[in-house]
Amino acid sequence: MSYLIKDLPLKEKPREKAKKYGITSLSEIELLAILLRTGTKNVSAIDLARKLLLEYQDLKGLLHARINSLKKIPGMGEVKAITILSALELGKRLQENDCQEKIQIKESKDVYTYFASLFLYSEQEKFYVILLDSKNYVLNKKLLFVGTANQSLIHPRDIFKEAILNNAVKILCIHNHPSGRVNPSFADEQVTKKIKKIGDLMGITLVDHVIIAKDNYYSFLENRKDLWE
Repeated sequence: MSYLIKDLPLKEKPREKAKKYGITSLSEIELLAILLRTGTKNVSAIDLARKLLLEYQDLKGLLHARINSLKKIPGMGEVKAITILSALELGKRLQENDCQEKIQIKESKDVYTYFASLFLYSEQEKFYVILLDSKNYVLNKKLLFVGTANQSLIHPRDIFKEAILNNAVKILCIHNHPSGRVNPSFADEQVTKKIKKIGDLMGITLVDHVIIAKDNYYSFLENRKDLWE
């Protein structure tokens, strides 16, 4: 049987439960219900939250949702859809920001450790440039390209423009392979050579180009040292 939140015992209402026991006491369904605020005439916000998790399997699945697809679920309007996706995006950005505090890149696996979260649940290829100082401390990061899973159009001028704007003397390039295959393509190798060559001319060192794919990574520095000779 489905109950509206107003009909639930006081101690079982999400907001009242949060006040008494704290936010951490709430289940994922109850947290979503608070974001949704209201349900429909016959369906509570809790039931709507439960329906969302069933539709997308879990919170990770919801990260892939789009506004229009959420709106197709009975009881979900545009405001509710945007609210849910905004909350999930805030959580994702918080995780990314935590990874950027006083990072020093000492070896290639550090790139994977600190920046793999940039590509969590991404179904598209993304290309980042990480800007470094002379001691390999991270100054900033910049997303330069988002494309399809099998296409990448990287322009070195955009990379070195960011390096100059951030007073970086070294750069790292990172992109993902949504396919899960970590080995570089011919295009990956060519763009790495081009970036390395231009960097040498400009006095801005390419430290590495790392490809991230799910639970693994490929480092050009580790595997193609000939490019640095």
